[in-house]
Amino acid sequence: MLSTSLWRLPSASAILYLFLTLFSFFISISVACFNGNCQVLEACTAATDCGSGLYCGNCPASGKNQPICTRGQATVPTSVINGLPFNKYTWLVTHNSFSIVDAPPLDGVQRLTFYNQEDTVTNQLRNGVRGLMLDMYDFENDIWLCHSFRGQCFNFTAFQPAINTLREVEAFLTENPTEIVTIIIEDYVHTPKGLTNLFTSAGLDKYWFPVSKMPKKGEDWPTVTDMVLQNHRLLVFTSVASKEAEEGIAYQWKYMLENEPGDPGVVPGSCPNRRESKPLRSRSSSLFLQNYFPTYPVEAEACKEHSAPLFNMISTCYRASGNILPNFLAVNFYMRSEGGGVFDALDKINGQTLCGCSTLASCQAGAPPGTCKSIPAPNTGSMSSTSGSFTGSVQFSKSSASRVHSPSLLVLWFFYLPLLAFLKTTINTHLIGF
Repeated sequence: MLSTSLWRLPSASAILYLFLTLFSFFISISVACFNGNCQVLEACTAATDCGSGLYCGNCPASGKNQPICTRGQATVPTSVINGLPFNKYTWLVTHNSFSIVDAPPLDGVQRLTFYNQEDTVTNQLRNGVRGLMLDMYDFENDIWLCHSFRGQCFNFTAFQPAINTLREVEAFLTENPTEIVTIIIEDYVHTPKGLTNLFTSAGLDKYWFPVSKMPKKGEDWPTVTDMVLQNHRLLVFTSVASKEAEEGIAYQWKYMLENEPGDPGVVPGSCPNRRESKPLRSRSSSLFLQNYFPTYPVEAEACKEHSAPLFNMISTCYRASGNILPNFLAVNFYMRSEGGGVFDALDKINGQTLCGCSTLASCQAGAPPGTCKSIPAPNTGSMSSTSGSFTGSVQFSKSSASRVHSPSLLVLWFFYLPLLAFLKTTINTHLIGF
């Protein structure tokens, strides 16, 4: 404790000493974790401070400039509770998965379009994404991934041939023999058998889930265990109804309910169904895709969107659908958040549907529903899966990486320690009478 004689010092010196003492206390807190030991919501100064599945980021759009460790990976629900029907789970989906910041443009062409994601499709899959929304077009005598301009692909809106991305999916499924991936195609391909030939060329036909085995009247899907045993680990849906009969590709809205995408899907308190979809209260389809992204994506705003507004919209759509939680949650910039974001939302949904607990981390495999483990609240540890058959990698593209600005601790200590030593000497001189 400070000596009472300290208070006989000039008030400015006493106040300064107290300030520096408190400053020392806060500095010690700020460096309490480092070298991979920091957990969710803890302060950080570099990505290397944060634990597995986390990155160091902030959210200026919400007024939160202090960098903290932020989740960058999903907990794959089958790594906690396995063996249930596919439609009992909720999976993370990336909207326009191919539209990646820093994706190289065509030679000699300046790309003039918007972007929706920040890392490669391979990295998205490694981070727990299990659904890809891909826009496919006939372009340059091939099938390309592209944003449309009046329903057509142009060189200034094109990204790359679709087979490149599909080969990434094939490599992931081959390397991870227990994982299931869903591809949802916004389909502008008119070439006869174009999609069939494309998926065959990419080597994905061996994983194809056959349309004949998809439930037609809202029944449960096969269990994930059966799907893995049968190697039916790729679900593909098209937006063109005729291709189900022509190519054996499932027509999306025959099997899936969907709310309105874009700006209508983020209006607080409202959750209308997409025009092509059956009403959300319909029970004739057993899959529900919830879109949550604005029409025009803004990287810097995504962290704010993935906080309270996302959770509120999940509740809104839950009521609008007659108490059905989504099987697919589609977002832009999936890693952006104020700490837990989309990943926490998925854990809450899966916890409720798979085991009747408040979050997936509380579930106990083999235990009766509602038998929940106690976990710290709020969660301060990474909930990324480490028991699955893959390893994730939090990786932004170079220009879109979260920019966090913290003062250098080395600089702070360089000026602070000599000042504190000088002040203590001055104080001691006063106290002993010199």
